Amino acid sequence: MVDSYKHQGMRRRLIQKLREKGIEDESVLSAMGKVPRHVFFENAFLEHAYQDKAFPIGHGQTISQPYTVAFQTELLNVKAGDKVLEIGTGSGYQACVLCELGTKVYTIEYQRDLYERTRRFLPEMGYKPLFFSGDGSKGLSKHAPFDKIIVTAGAPTVPNSLIEQLSIGGCLVIPVGDDNVQQMLRLTKNTERKISKEVFSNFSFVPLKGEDGWK
Repeated sequence: MVDSYKHQGMRRRLIQKLREKGIEDESVLSAMGKVPRHVFFENAFLEHAYQDKAFPIGHGQTISQPYTVAFQTELLNVKAGDKVLEIGTGSGYQACVLCELGTKVYTIEYQRDLYERTRRFLPEMGYKPLFFSGDGSKGLSKHAPFDKIIVTAGAPTVPNSLIEQLSIGGCLVIPVGDDNVQQMLRLTKNTERKISKEVFSNFSFVPLKGEDGWK
């Protein structure tokens, strides 16, 4: 894996752009500044690697726009040592950012081919989240509870199973809406019965697949 001075310079410019767009958490910006996003792109598309936009990776999925990754990660407010569940491994880029923040990452992917590709690729980069293949809309009850849960696909509603799998004081960041546009939500589990909800900007994600997602 080559991470040249040119790549590093492009990454610094991207991080500055994220600051200008309102991302304030320096730990998130620092983590994103360490992940070589260009290695997720074929050589023919390297000029797109550090642009602030999503890019297709096959199977109807995308590597998320850097601003979206930064925004969701900032909302999670993770701390080193947090146990984090990521719904939708995709390219693995978001998982790498979470790993750089010192969290223990559990990541689940619906598309088997993407799961196999990312499970092989990320350890070659030095990132070792725990990989799972299956219906992420149901979470990972066997490994619950989680301090934080992040959903990187648009859901029609908030799956109850994800709320149930949060630890007390934990939060879920999830885009909810139709198949075109979703509102970003942060739900915090204050007690077993009390959930607080915050609503943020509109985004457009690929659909969350699974029993509690889009069929």
